[in-house]
Amino acid sequence: VGIMDEIPRLLDAVDEYLAEGYVRIKLKIEPGWDVDVVRAVRERIGDDVLLQVDANTAYTLRDAQHLARLDEFGLLLIEQPLEEEDVLGHAELARMLSTPICLDESITSVQSAAAAIRLGATSVINIKPGRVGGYLEARRIHDLAVAHGIPVWCGGMVESGIGRAANIALASLPGFTLPGDVSASDRFYETDITEPFVMEDGHLAVPTAPGLGVTPIPAILDEFTTSTEWISA
Repeated sequence: VGIMDEIPRLLDAVDEYLAEGYVRIKLKIEPGWDVDVVRAVRERIGDDVLLQVDANTAYTLRDAQHLARLDEFGLLLIEQPLEEEDVLGHAELARMLSTPICLDESITSVQSAAAAIRLGATSVINIKPGRVGGYLEARRIHDLAVAHGIPVWCGGMVESGIGRAANIALASLPGFTLPGDVSASDRFYETDITEPFVMEDGHLAVPTAPGLGVTPIPAILDEFTTSTEWISA
């Protein structure tokens, strides 16, 4: 749930997502929109709903004492609080907070993941296939994390049904033990280019057909196509 202009509007959005069956709430935070917001949401949803925050690199290590105020809310994790290149800063921050640190933008390859784990900069990893260069590298990061006992979850952007299917397949690997960002199609689209993914009891079914498991619906694809180009071999 993104940053909004007032807390009551945010609470209404959280209520709507929980009513739709989502089992985890992720809040975007930034300086000036953090502790009071998280407190309000935690009071609204209670202690049993998974709650995490995503800072998108908005803080520095100087904010460590302020970020430590989030510890009282029983967060699942705080995602990417510092700049993506500040892995050492994340390692120091991790020693100052009880809330687990999750790295997102800092993880661009299996090598960067290995370095972050070795330095103690992260205890959770968000794996976004597009950010790390594809699904083979995403699988390598998953395997590395499993070997080190690091839980992972699948991040997402605004994928169509094609990318969504691939992310759901990735998220079905055994190391993905935390709820991810892969949502139902209607989270972003009124009409998807594949059969829509529908959430049931907070879960999405993994496609079992060959390949990605889904195919575009020709009529819908034609409707949204703006141009075509044929390339001869």
